[in-house]
Amino acid sequence: MAAYERSINAFIRAKRVIPGGVSSPVRAFKAVGGSPLFVRSAQGATFLDLDGREYIDYVMSWGPLILGHAPSAVVRAIQTSAARGTSYGMPTELESELAELVVSMVPSVERVRFVSSGTEATMAALRLARGFTGRAKVVKFAGCYHGHADAFLISAGSGALTNGVPDSPGVTKGTADDTIVVAYNDLAAVEAAFAVPENKGKIAAIVVEPYAGNMGLVLPKPGFLAGLREIATREGALLIFDEVMTGFRVARGGVQEREGILPDLTTLGKIIGGGLPVGAFGGRGEIMAQLSPEGPVYQAGTLSGNPLAMTAGIATLRSLNEELYADLDRLAARLVEGLAHVFTRYRVKHQVARAGSMVGFFFTDVPVVDLATAKTSDVSLYARFFHQMLARGVYFAPSQFEAGFLSAAHTEAHVEATLAAAEGAMDELMVEAAR
Repeated sequence: MAAYERSINAFIRAKRVIPGGVSSPVRAFKAVGGSPLFVRSAQGATFLDLDGREYIDYVMSWGPLILGHAPSAVVRAIQTSAARGTSYGMPTELESELAELVVSMVPSVERVRFVSSGTEATMAALRLARGFTGRAKVVKFAGCYHGHADAFLISAGSGALTNGVPDSPGVTKGTADDTIVVAYNDLAAVEAAFAVPENKGKIAAIVVEPYAGNMGLVLPKPGFLAGLREIATREGALLIFDEVMTGFRVARGGVQEREGILPDLTTLGKIIGGGLPVGAFGGRGEIMAQLSPEGPVYQAGTLSGNPLAMTAGIATLRSLNEELYADLDRLAARLVEGLAHVFTRYRVKHQVARAGSMVGFFFTDVPVVDLATAKTSDVSLYARFFHQMLARGVYFAPSQFEAGFLSAAHTEAHVEATLAAAEGAMDELMVEAAR
C-alpha cells in the first residue's frame, strides 16, 4: 500500500461531491502539488492521517489551537455543554461570560458582538464602519486577507492610487470601486490614497492585519501601525485591526497589546472559539452602539453565540497565562533560529519571521516587507521542501504564503525532531539538485 493511499482515495471520493474535493481552497495542496492528507484524529501537537502516519503539526487548524489538539479542559467543557443542548437561538449567559473575558483582555474593545466566522466578523466590522462614518470607501493592503466577503477580494489596480479590481468572478465593479488597495508597510501610499480628490471625505476605514499572516508572516516596519493610527484619526476614518489570526495568539491582548496602538474596531476569530467555528468584532462603545437592535446598522446570525463555541472559547481563554506565552515564545524562537541555521548551512536563500508563537520563512534573499517581496520566494523549492518534511512526519502549511503556529502541546522534543527532519530534507534536496 502506498504511503498516502487512503488519503488519495478519500480525495478522489471527495471530488465527486465537493468542488475541488475540499471545503477551503488551500487544503487542496495546489500550491505544493500532490494529494492532500485526510485526518483520522489528532491529539496534542500531532495528528494521524488515514494511513496511520503521525505528523508534528505546525498548522494547528490555521491558528486556533493554541492549547493543542483536543485539550482535555476544552473537550470536557464542550461535552458538558452539548449535553444541555447544541443550539438555542436565544441568549445565554455564556455569551456574556465570553464577552467579559474579551473586553478584559483586548485593550481597545469595550463591547463585542459574536458571529460564526472571521469572514463574518470583518464583513460586519466594515459595514459598521461605513454606517458610523457615513462613508463608503475602504483602504486595504495587498496580501492581507480578511475573509471572502466581496469587499476584501480585491487586487491592487494598475497603479498605487487606482481603485482595485476584483480578485474573483462574482465580485462587482462597484464593490471594487469602493476598495483602495496599497502595499503593506507603505505609509506614503496610504497618505496618497487619502489625498486623491475623489477620495476626500469618502474613506470610512483602513483595515489591516497588524501582523500579516496570509502572505506568509510579514511584520510591520517600525512606525507603520502608529502611522496608520495617526492618518485614520486625522482623516476621520476608523482603523480596523483584523486580529482574527493574531488575537490571543501573539499576546493575551493581541498585536494591539504588544504594540500599544489602539484601533477603533477589532475583528477576532480562531482562538476565541477554542477550535470551534466562531468570530467576533468589537471596539469603542459609541461605535458598537450603532449595531441593531440598539442602532440602525443591521447584523444578525442564527448560530451567533452558539453555546458550544462560547463554552470552548471560555475554556480556552481562561487557560491563557503569562507562563504559557513565555514557553511558546521560547519554543518558537528555537524553531525559527534552528531552521535559519539549517538553511544557512545548506546555503539556501531565506528570510525568517516570528511574532510570539507565529512563525514563517521564505526562500528568498530579499527582505520580505510586503506582497511584492513575498512573491520573490522560490515556491518550487518550498514545495519540494514541504513534501520532504511531510515524508519525515512534519506538517507545515501547504503553501509558501501562510504562517505557521506552535501550541502549548509542542515540546522541545517536537522542535528538535523538526530540525532534524529539516536537515534530512535539505540533504535529500541537495542530492536531487546534484543529479
